[in-house]
Amino acid sequence: MATVNFLYRSTRDTSTLNIRFLYREGSGDSGTDHIIGCKTNLEVSRHYWTKQHKLTRVKDVDVIIQQTSVRAELSKIETFILTAFNEDGVKEVDKQWLTNVIHNYYNPIETVELPLDLISYIEHYKTSKKNEVTNSTIKKINVVKHKLERFQEYRNRVIYIKDVDINFKRDIEDYMLQEGYAPNTIAREVKYIKTFCNHARKNGIETSKQLEYILARTVKVDSIYLTPEEIENLKTLTELSERLESIRDWFLISYYTGQRISDFLRFKKEMIRNEQGKPLLEFTQQKTDKLMTVPLSSECIAILNKRDGEFPKKISDQKYNFYIKRVCEKAGITQEVKGSKKVETEDGSGIYRKQEGMYPKWELVTSHIGRRSFATNNYGKIPTSFLKYVTGHSTETMFLSYINKSNKDIALELSKYLG
Repeated sequence: MATVNFLYRSTRDTSTLNIRFLYREGSGDSGTDHIIGCKTNLEVSRHYWTKQHKLTRVKDVDVIIQQTSVRAELSKIETFILTAFNEDGVKEVDKQWLTNVIHNYYNPIETVELPLDLISYIEHYKTSKKNEVTNSTIKKINVVKHKLERFQEYRNRVIYIKDVDINFKRDIEDYMLQEGYAPNTIAREVKYIKTFCNHARKNGIETSKQLEYILARTVKVDSIYLTPEEIENLKTLTELSERLESIRDWFLISYYTGQRISDFLRFKKEMIRNEQGKPLLEFTQQKTDKLMTVPLSSECIAILNKRDGEFPKKISDQKYNFYIKRVCEKAGITQEVKGSKKVETEDGSGIYRKQEGMYPKWELVTSHIGRRSFATNNYGKIPTSFLKYVTGHSTETMFLSYINKSNKDIALELSKYLG
């Protein structure tokens, strides 16, 4: 049994009311009575509380209005306290508990009604993860969302989270194949969709019982990289315009440091420090948020010395990807190799999809190839633990997959040590 009383405890003419909360722990004669108290935020005058609050026959309209307002507020406070008491149980009830209950009364936690359809839920997912993921991840999430919007329009019905099952996976895979997307692109989007649904399930939203059985399978693709000979051709390339020389030097910096374009194009002189006579580049990787310290090779220092210790002129990712192809073409990297590149689905459509085929190697060169070439060409020369540190891969398995090494390749490398 619990009761709530309100008291005027101040010597001032106007003050906030106090709460006196009474409850019995146990039953019968052996029960223990407890009395705890704290303040409310409801302010009244001493005259009102002692002379007017309990009056039953009142003609003064102002007093009637105040009585109605005060009694309604006190009733809400009482109900809130008793509800919390019944939910929490007596073992947790003390002065601090009552103080916390009153704090919660005046500072209610806003309850957000979560959306049940997948596309709307993605917006909630982005908001809840905004301090945990990078801008590049948010961009990828937006890409998935836009594809789902087109798929929803294609199906002409709303995609609910609970409907993401094996049949849904098959349908969206068929749709994306029909739209010309590569199998690995489809697998990546399916993984994102499953992530959204698992997040929703943790928030109490109904999901399909088949969700855990949805698997996104990737296929092995050809990894394009430049050989040491092709790197040398780039290094010795002459008669370049100022712009193309800058692009070539950025590529070599990415090769010698093993970094992504999101990182190496941000490099600046102030990131370099010397330790024991060795130049070290210190920065935070954008994708992984890891603080990195990478040694600068003599080749890198030679590139910087061309510009009085400064890195080449900044350029956008898009322009870099465009011009590095031209540089590689000038370097004679024209051997036809198997790979995939984005091609327009129809002339003038403005829609591009990756298409596999045989292409001159320079056409397949993009920003990530410097990093992959560094990892591939140095595998077996530099300990793998050092290489994966520089590239930022969290596991050796991920690193070996990145450079497309098979069990046979690993066995051959091991044979060098076993004789």
